[in-house]
Amino acid sequence: MSAGVGQPGGEQVKADVRERGAGGQHADRRLFMQLQVLGGCADPKPLVTALETSRLEAVLYQDVNDPRGVGVLAMSEDPTALVGAYRDLLNTEPFAGLSLRRELTMLGRTYAAGFEQDLEEWLFLRPRRTVLNSAWPWAIWYPLRRTGAFGRLSPKEQGEIIREHSILGRAYGDADLAHDVRLACHGLDVHDNDFVIGLIGRELHPLSHLVQTMRKTAQTSQYLQTLGPFFVGHVRWQSAAPR
Repeated sequence: MSAGVGQPGGEQVKADVRERGAGGQHADRRLFMQLQVLGGCADPKPLVTALETSRLEAVLYQDVNDPRGVGVLAMSEDPTALVGAYRDLLNTEPFAGLSLRRELTMLGRTYAAGFEQDLEEWLFLRPRRTVLNSAWPWAIWYPLRRTGAFGRLSPKEQGEIIREHSILGRAYGDADLAHDVRLACHGLDVHDNDFVIGLIGRELHPLSHLVQTMRKTAQTSQYLQTLGPFFVGHVRWQSAAPR
């Protein structure tokens, strides 16, 4: 989908919002994910029943830092589902009686950087398999915002900084210690964050260790304006993973 946008002086710029991968791949679809964190839940079993009945693609986490807290991660290619079936679910019992932790609400969309060899895998299959993998029940979710100085760097400088981050993340993933979900949230977040990150894994310690290790990278130590708040959860229920 593209459109001509008028600029001062009559110059026309083509706007193209498609996701682009390697070899000329492109897609005008992406996956939206939203985390809603709720308090006041003494018994999560009715929530599990409601989610199973809804047939929504979702995960129910128990909040590690709140003994009555839960997190619900929903996902859909169509964002209207978030204000449709998902919203309806949260406005009916047993969810309706819980308190919303607004500061922990996170919303983002999958995106491509232009180098992905398989867009379908990167945008839709991998994120779903990661969060719905029953072997990886631990999760840390958090938003981040880069500084304006990062945006003023050359593409080469930006690439080197991002590459340092990516190499670390890949090492933890190859060792089955931590697997990441990266979502863009430009304009979707009430605090104007840039990205939402999910770290998913078999054990909690490696996820914390990865956050600690990332502190030393140039991006985290020099080019992040804000990081967090953090939601730490353990899966209580999840819908079936795609094959």
